[in-house]
Amino acid sequence: MLPSPPAPTPTPQYLFRAECTRREHPVVTFQALSPWITIFSHPDVRDYSQLTLDLTRNELIVGARNFLFRLSLNNVSLIQATKWGPDDDTRRSCQSKGKTEVECQNYIRVLLVNKTEVITCGTNAFQPLCITREVGNMSSVLDRVNGVARCPYDPRHNSTAVVTESGELYAATVIDFSGRDPVIYRSLGGMPPLRTAQYNSKWLNEPHFISAYDVGLFTFFFLRENAVEHDCGKTVYSRVARVCKNDIGGRFLLEDTWTTFMKARLNCSRSGEIPFYYNELQSTFYLPEQDLIYGIFTTNVNSIAASAVCAFNLSSITQAFNGPFRSQENPRSTWLPTPNPIPNFQCGTIDDGGGPNDGLTERSLQDAQRLYLMNDVVQPVSVDPLVMQDDVRFSRLVVDIVQGHDTLYHVMYIGTEYGTILKALATTNKSLQGCYLEEIQLFPAGVQEPILSLQILQSDRSLFVGLNNRVLKIPLERCSNYKTEMLCLEARDPYCGWDRKQRRCTTLEDSSNMSQWSQNITVCPLRNQITIGGFGPWAAWQQCSNDDGEGTSTCLCRSRECDNPPARCGGRNCEGPTIEVSNCSRNGGWTPWSSWGQCSTTCGTGFEMRQRSCNNPSPRHGGRVCVGPVRDERFCNEGVSCPQPIFWAPWGSWTKCSAECGGGVHSRVRSCENGNSCPGCALEYKACNLEACPEVKRNTPWTPWMPINVTQGGARQEQRMRYMCRAQLADPHELQIGRRKVETRFCPNDGTVACETDTLVEDLLRTPVVRVAGSDWSSWETWSACSQDCAKGYRTRKRTCTTPEGKAAPPACRGSPVEYQDCNSQACQEPRSPWLQ
Repeated sequence: MLPSPPAPTPTPQYLFRAECTRREHPVVTFQALSPWITIFSHPDVRDYSQLTLDLTRNELIVGARNFLFRLSLNNVSLIQATKWGPDDDTRRSCQSKGKTEVECQNYIRVLLVNKTEVITCGTNAFQPLCITREVGNMSSVLDRVNGVARCPYDPRHNSTAVVTESGELYAATVIDFSGRDPVIYRSLGGMPPLRTAQYNSKWLNEPHFISAYDVGLFTFFFLRENAVEHDCGKTVYSRVARVCKNDIGGRFLLEDTWTTFMKARLNCSRSGEIPFYYNELQSTFYLPEQDLIYGIFTTNVNSIAASAVCAFNLSSITQAFNGPFRSQENPRSTWLPTPNPIPNFQCGTIDDGGGPNDGLTERSLQDAQRLYLMNDVVQPVSVDPLVMQDDVRFSRLVVDIVQGHDTLYHVMYIGTEYGTILKALATTNKSLQGCYLEEIQLFPAGVQEPILSLQILQSDRSLFVGLNNRVLKIPLERCSNYKTEMLCLEARDPYCGWDRKQRRCTTLEDSSNMSQWSQNITVCPLRNQITIGGFGPWAAWQQCSNDDGEGTSTCLCRSRECDNPPARCGGRNCEGPTIEVSNCSRNGGWTPWSSWGQCSTTCGTGFEMRQRSCNNPSPRHGGRVCVGPVRDERFCNEGVSCPQPIFWAPWGSWTKCSAECGGGVHSRVRSCENGNSCPGCALEYKACNLEACPEVKRNTPWTPWMPINVTQGGARQEQRMRYMCRAQLADPHELQIGRRKVETRFCPNDGTVACETDTLVEDLLRTPVVRVAGSDWSSWETWSACSQDCAKGYRTRKRTCTTPEGKAAPPACRGSPVEYQDCNSQACQEPRSPWLQ
């Protein structure tokens, strides 16, 4: 059937994905790196594992399977190709011993330039062979010798070699077909051949040789082996071994054998309460300018993958070799520290004043035979490794020295088992230690291949990479990639800085002035996680069937995927078709009209709509689209009138305020038109006259005169009173009594003299008048008796103010609790004289 296009991918929730939020180092993809790479390859040639620089002739010498090449350092173009394979007899002999055709080839394992010569050694179908050639013409053979002890039989066996200025070849390899006799062997040159003790596992115990260096009076070898001093199971230790270049071997004892062979353990571990050890050395790089040896260390191949890079000073290595030894008296005894019997005895095999055997004693030879393992462990320059990473195994290492703006940087290029190169700084700065400046991908996505060799050309800032089927040249500085100042500085690249005068990213050498050139290598660079999707290649055309409802037709189809790379972390997806079809087409057809939709109004004229689609069938692969409208409309509810609207009439005027001052309320009303279901209220209240009332002062009338004291003679003292009040009230009747005025007089009994009035006495009533809601007066009591029988007296009556609870509270009611009234106003009769009786 015709393949259908994939369903559209929903927008990724990349903000919540762990891979989009974690901090990762920048990655240079194979596509981004491709414009910078120069490639050399040769038809049907594999295993470009040996790379050697010939700086005198500006050439790169390459050793591969059955071939030697001379390439230009500028662009790895071919200068000379020399075929060097095993002859037919040798190949047949190899296969007769049970080896495969792939194994029975000539794998180059030694490729060393010595002035005008180049020493080449190969496995030669399990019959090792060494040929000395003219460096400028690889086809010119100067010498041919047996390669045993100089080159391994099996291409899978680790080996290493170095040639000194005087022409001696120091090789570390296996000396037999089965690979059970490891050896460190000196040959060629003017010194006698020497080797390590044969079949002595305490000297070399199943070693894997890594590298060799000619340094001063010594030749150093780096290797890993099974630890003879470890008595708790099988454990691999990394070692550095050395021999004196002037060693000529012993007499009778250690004859043709090194008398100066010594080895010490290299420690590369992660600190902690229980240190984590990276025991297996994989690769080294020597920086002679700094006397530093960088090394890659990993865990065992059968354990969880983890890798680290440690660096060692030559002085630390020398210090370990000058310290005590570790030895055991017999195979069952414990390895114990042993003092060095002859300080620096390892270089005492040649006496400058005599023959080469002068100074050798039987005791010194015995010591040389049993004392070879150093007690002290060589410690790295930093407590923790310069780089550590779990779940990956590092394989190759080179180091460049770069002058930055403020300091000198050591830039490490670390090859991994899956074919990428990690670029990292060797520094003790905590903010930069252990972070990668970038990861260079040498292969397209999904392709993994081991890196066989790395070689660095520091003068040209170039990296040469040997792979299985080609050699790559990669420039170490690519400053022009960073187009803006921000990109330049945030790359944290020691090679690059921003030139403010030229306004571009340059190397220090290309800058206009160092004062105008800036770097910002303070923290680890971070990878931009956003990846824009890209289409992969089209698949091949293939037949497919197309069923359009009227029959099945055969077409040609091809497809492609958005996976090169896939969109990631919010990056834009691919735009364009994922399927192409040819040699078939289908015209589009209308579906039936849908039902009429709902009218746009419930009353009054509106419209309604119906639709159809051009998918019965859909047009495909160049077929004709449908002709005509997609939508049809018509009027509806034309005869349905809408009811009268119900609404509020405007508000009426506000009524008069309920109070003239001190705050009152007034109201207004409105009516509901065309019904009685209007939402809301028909009556509205609002506060009014909120201003304070004017102050009111009132005095009560004087009470009648009341006797308060009557003498026996009939004279009396009378008193009357009145009250004064003041308040800010709208109703003057709600005044509260606040002050009382009292007036007294004295009246004689005969009435011949007017009453004498005293001065007024004011008395402030301090009891506040508090009215209680619901309080009221009781009925008046009956009048009291008149105060006198004639000549106008007075009488009183009382009432009580009662609260709702039944309690007496005179101040709670408005008005007076006592009422006065004149009485007996008639004149008194004259008393009769006793004389008239």
